[in-house]
Amino acid sequence: MSAPVATAGSAVFPAHRLQVSTSGSRRSAACFSRRQSFPSISIRSAPTKKRFLHLPCSAKQDTVDKVCGIVKKQLAVAEDTVVSGETKFADLGADSLDTVEIVMGLEEAFSITVDESSAQEIRTVEDAASLIDKLVTDKDS
Repeated sequence: MSAPVATAGSAVFPAHRLQVSTSGSRRSAACFSRRQSFPSISIRSAPTKKRFLHLPCSAKQDTVDKVCGIVKKQLAVAEDTVVSGETKFADLGADSLDTVEIVMGLEEAFSITVDESSAQEIRTVEDAASLIDKLVTDKDS
């Protein structure tokens, strides 16, 4: 006759399960148990769904290209420097004054007016191009 087997959560071997979620994509689960007089803890990764973040480019490609040219001109970056929609102004060495000058150049080139709150949210070429497309569409309506 075999001896009884105790499992976590049974009356013989009580355990408390704690599910912990973090702000990132990883989750963990911990099982706290008490065997005789020695408490123990075991931590394992909980299965998570794989999620792929796909953010479509909301700006027109010709707007992105034009903004890239204006940014390169305003910041006087080398011609061989690659500037794309994902390029951050800060990565090109732009400070807040440079960003204001970029916005002024964009306003002139596209015949639009960018309010201060919208201008402060522009961090990348894509941000600027999306805002421009929106403002041009609103202006034409």
